[in-house]
Amino acid sequence: MKVPCEIVVWYVLPAIRRELARELVKTYGMKQADVARKFEVTDAAISQYLKKKRGENEIIQNSEYYDLFVSEIKVSSEQLALHDGDFATEVCRLCCVVKNCGMLAEIYEKNTGYKPPRCALPDEAVQTRMTLE
Repeated sequence: MKVPCEIVVWYVLPAIRRELARELVKTYGMKQADVARKFEVTDAAISQYLKKKRGENEIIQNSEYYDLFVSEIKVSSEQLALHDGDFATEVCRLCCVVKNCGMLAEIYEKNTGYKPPRCALPDEAVQTRMTLE
């Protein structure tokens, strides 16, 4: 059985990087090389994100929470492009959004076929579930 952190590494982080890269290049006119330096990856990796060869995930893109995800990507992109935001801080914030809106639980269940463990559930759901136990 996979732990939710594995789901984040395999599916969520690449999707976050893809969306951030796309937004930074498209909206803020950043060069791929500049985005690569900010992400601490190669220029080729950014090219693959932009060409949808990396970071594509139908579960995320078809999620009922995708619009929220994209709106939060825009917030993080603005921080990174205009306010010298910290990449790690923004990625962590986005991971929290993915968890707390319920998307992580959805991705976990669809990829593993199992009910998500408590740590993959939105914080409110964890508290409710713990009260019932």
